[in-house]
This record gives sequence, C-alpha cells and structure tokens, in this order.
Amino acid sequence: MSEPRSFRVEAIVLRHSDWGEADRILTLYTRERGKLRAIAKGARKIRSRKAGHLEPFTRVTLQLAKGRDLLIVTQADTLEAYLPIREELSRTGYAAYAAELLDRFTYEEESEHQPVYRLLVDVLGRIAAEPDPWLALRYYEVRLLDLLGFRPHLFECANCGEKILPVDQFFSPVAGGVLCPKCGTGLPGAWSVSVQALKVFRHLQRSSYAEARRAHPSPAVQAELEALIQRYLTYLLERQLNSPEFIKAINKPAG
Repeated sequence: MSEPRSFRVEAIVLRHSDWGEADRILTLYTRERGKLRAIAKGARKIRSRKAGHLEPFTRVTLQLAKGRDLLIVTQADTLEAYLPIREELSRTGYAAYAAELLDRFTYEEESEHQPVYRLLVDVLGRIAAEPDPWLALRYYEVRLLDLLGFRPHLFECANCGEKILPVDQFFSPVAGGVLCPKCGTGLPGAWSVSVQALKVFRHLQRSSYAEARRAHPSPAVQAELEALIQRYLTYLLERQLNSPEFIKAINKPAG
C-alpha cells in the first residue's frame, strides 16, 4: 500500500532559510517522523497566513504534501509560540543552541524518536519560563547524549573499569568518559575534571529534571562543567557549534 501524498505532523521549527523570491525552506524536528525539511511557498510575502506559524522555536501542527524534491507545507497552526524566547535576546540564543545541537546530531528521514522530540519541547518551555536556564541546558545536553547513544561513562574509569573515587579525575572523549588519575595522568587528549564538576555531571545523568534542580553549583563549577560538555560535543560532532559564541557575545558585560 503506497503512503498518502499528504500527512499531518507535530513539529518544532529548528531553523529556516530563504528560497527564491518569496519561499522559505524549513528544517523541522517532528514527533512522528524525526527530522524533515519542507518548503513553505510564499511564506515571505507580507500577507502570508503561514509566516507567523513558521518562525524558529515554534511548536506547530503542519499538513505536509509530497512535492517533487521537498515536502510542501499546505497548512500550519501554532501550538506554542514560546513568546518569552522572542522577547529576550539571551533566551533566543539559548533556544538557538538547543535547536542547533539537535540539528547537528540528527539526519533527515530517520525514524521517529518521540523521547528526543519531547526533550526538545521540554527545554524550550524551560528556556521560556525559568529565570536562569543554565541547568535546563546542561540537563538537555546530558539527556540528548543518552538518547542518541553517546552517554559518557562517569561512574567507573572508562579505561580500567575501577570505581571513580571522590578525587579530581580526567575526562577522555576518545575513551568516552572519565578516567581515574592512574589512567588519565599524562594521557594526551585527557582533560582534568574537578570532584565538584563531576559530581554535578553525574547528578544530571542519573536524575529526573525535578531532582536535577536541587543542584546549585557555584559559578566556577558551572563554567567548568559547561566547558567540559562543550568540548565533548565538539569532539563528537567534529566541529564547533555557532550558537555558543553568539550566546557569549550577547551576555558579555558592557564595557
């Protein structure tokens, strides 16, 4: 039995780009079919009824029709606009980071992955609602690594298998996790990690979000853990992301 020429999905708009004189190409992460690309014809026209529903970081329901090369958006309705994200530049940056990270880790035409979709919906809601989304973003990174098969070893040495003791350790992206001092000392490509940062990292990995919110790391530990996770993500993706530099630029103190 052939697939229908038109179907409905729930999606988050990850990004869009202009195409031709009036169209937009959308990159979507859908609940039902994973990542898709689609074209919204006439979306850049002033009177377009679709345009307001197709902005990045919007949760929408879409009717998609199969075209010659791309899916075509024939109907769009907003489920959640996450307005605070659009009203504050720093929140826009955080949402852009969450979307870019998922975009870089996934491919088009993969099968549906509802837990990943739910994770994206959750983090956008937290970015929109929470005074400081730092913990929400770190939780999102750790959970995304889990769901996509890149969960780092944090409780035993990734080389010798010995239990990690409460002392400063090392982290090796090549080994896929923490190394004990015996295995990590002097090893090229291994990064030092403090007891405090590793404690928060492990807490995020094994906790629900409600439990994770009990962590209150110091600014120094926050900076260390964020840098560690960023380096690990860069290693996995084999490239740097664009949005972290944008976030740094807009959060840089004036003067």
